[in-house]
Amino acid sequence: MKLFHFRDALLSFFVAASLFLSANAQSIELSSPDGSIEVQLNIDKNLTYTAYLNSSLLIEKATIGYEINSMDLDFELISSSSDRFSEVLKPAVAVKSSKINNTYNNYIYTFKNDFSVEFRIFNNGIAHRLITEKDSEITVSDEQFDLVFPSNSETWFPLEESFFSSNERNYLHGNIDTLSPGSLASLPVLFANPDGQKVILMESALTDYAGMWAKKTTEGISAVFPRYPDKTQKLRDRGLEVITRKSFIARTDGSRTFPWRILGVAENDIDLLSNQLVYALAEETEIKTDWIKPGKVAWDWWNAWNVKGVDFESGPNTETYKYYIDFAAANGIEYVILDEGWYLLGDILQLNDKIDVKELIRYGKAKGVDIILWVVWRTLNEQFEEAMDAFAEWGAAGIKVDFMDRDDQWMVNYYHKVAKAAAERQLLVDFHGAYKPSGIRRKYPNVITREGVLGLEYNKWSQSVTPTHNVTIPFIRMVPGPIDYTPGGLTNTQPGNHRVSHFRPMVMGTRSHEIAKFVVYESPLQMMADTPTNYEDEQETTNMIAKIPTTWDETIPLAGKVGEYIAVARRKGSTWYIGIMCNENSRNLVLPTDFLEKGSWKIEYMQDGINAAKNAEDYKIIQSTVQAGEKLDVSLAPSGGWIAILTKR
Repeated sequence: MKLFHFRDALLSFFVAASLFLSANAQSIELSSPDGSIEVQLNIDKNLTYTAYLNSSLLIEKATIGYEINSMDLDFELISSSSDRFSEVLKPAVAVKSSKINNTYNNYIYTFKNDFSVEFRIFNNGIAHRLITEKDSEITVSDEQFDLVFPSNSETWFPLEESFFSSNERNYLHGNIDTLSPGSLASLPVLFANPDGQKVILMESALTDYAGMWAKKTTEGISAVFPRYPDKTQKLRDRGLEVITRKSFIARTDGSRTFPWRILGVAENDIDLLSNQLVYALAEETEIKTDWIKPGKVAWDWWNAWNVKGVDFESGPNTETYKYYIDFAAANGIEYVILDEGWYLLGDILQLNDKIDVKELIRYGKAKGVDIILWVVWRTLNEQFEEAMDAFAEWGAAGIKVDFMDRDDQWMVNYYHKVAKAAAERQLLVDFHGAYKPSGIRRKYPNVITREGVLGLEYNKWSQSVTPTHNVTIPFIRMVPGPIDYTPGGLTNTQPGNHRVSHFRPMVMGTRSHEIAKFVVYESPLQMMADTPTNYEDEQETTNMIAKIPTTWDETIPLAGKVGEYIAVARRKGSTWYIGIMCNENSRNLVLPTDFLEKGSWKIEYMQDGINAAKNAEDYKIIQSTVQAGEKLDVSLAPSGGWIAILTKR
């Protein structure tokens, strides 16, 4: 609902925007609605700007440019317009909140040769996009978005080897200048100026175009894009690796809007946790959404089907999956996923004769548990209509599509093809081997979560998922959208005790650290990664997980610093939840409760046990009361965590 909208004549009451003309250049001052962000836009042969947050230099120079139909676009200004907008968005699937206040100042600059550049300045970010008005198809040969940061700026840089990637990375933290020129990163990428203010590079409304990446240059950071695939090579049944590429980024309709280039801005680290610009700038919802059901998922693959104390051989078979369904039903878990193994690789419609998929779907529905089916993207594409129709006919609730590992224009269009076809059949979609969230979840809310994160699965073969990593990703990867990190491992260790085991995996961090992920990490479809019998052996922990929702009406960041610790409060209905995690260093926090409605509250909290620094599985659950406004004293063990559920008395 649009709350208010003032045209150009009235904008001067609200927006500090002025135009200065000289013989050769034009300088334009843009600002955010609250005036905290100031942008000095310069139009000459190039389109450039400088940006400030609360008078501190954020971006020394940003340069924007486009090459279309083998010609550089000239920025010969014809006209300009500006507005202020304010509206309240109500997401179909509430990830951070059920309402989003979306207020910004909007500026459109129209240039000769039928194109415009639109800017939106928010209180927490700067965004721009290209708009073209050509009668015929165009070829985008190149797009320029170069960023020069102030001297001694830092970055958290997810270093990549190539454009063929699942975007599952640790973050290299250091001075931008220590990166080698040519270093490539998938988005999002986080930066900090010498004053500690943060800038996060993202994009939204990615449709019929290649995804944006970042590359270190001698001057700073430049946007780069995978060119359109030319020749490809099959990788087993999994992927399709690009061997050679064409010379262009995209061939597309000549009259369209292009993806938004976003600089999310934060005065303090915890302000990143409230940023919802990728959703706000995405294309509006195109489907009916009343059938979409978030929830938790009993996941099979991470724990290698390791159930015990049963009278059948565990593994990918009907008996094992019925056990998973029984466990899910007993604990209020909405879904079970059938991961790799339910069909013969290479042919989705040739089922494993040890798994009766239709019977499992029937059995699950009788117990209130729905089934999600894992598929390899390439096989799905080869059998697309037949396979999608079969999933719907069988009564599956959704699909987990895996191993795309690309975001060139062709693959971006494939994501939209899957999302649309799934929505038509009322199927949820969870993309794995996926690029970062770029707005599709607003257009197709059935795209309920995605991977594109270095998550829990890496414990099976590496030691890269450290407590430091766990308290880094909420400030970076989680900003543009949900993360299917797949938490819930119950074999908990301090980092020095962690051992790699593919079939009996363990996780770094205390038990409370692991369970806090269910509050801290945003994913409307939240996996429970461990085996049902481990959860049954630890029923007290399982009960705590079962009480935690997967969508939220309100989110309030309480405290945090990238790579060190995070504390966040979330509300569902009238109940509040608090999740806290820290890195390998112990920590004491004093947190406010002024977000609570006045009065007395019952609090149930899970804290690190007194011996958690030695035995990470040591924890304690306590029930007490707290008065609204009372401070909470929280002690965290090394790699520790804390979870609370607060209900009004």
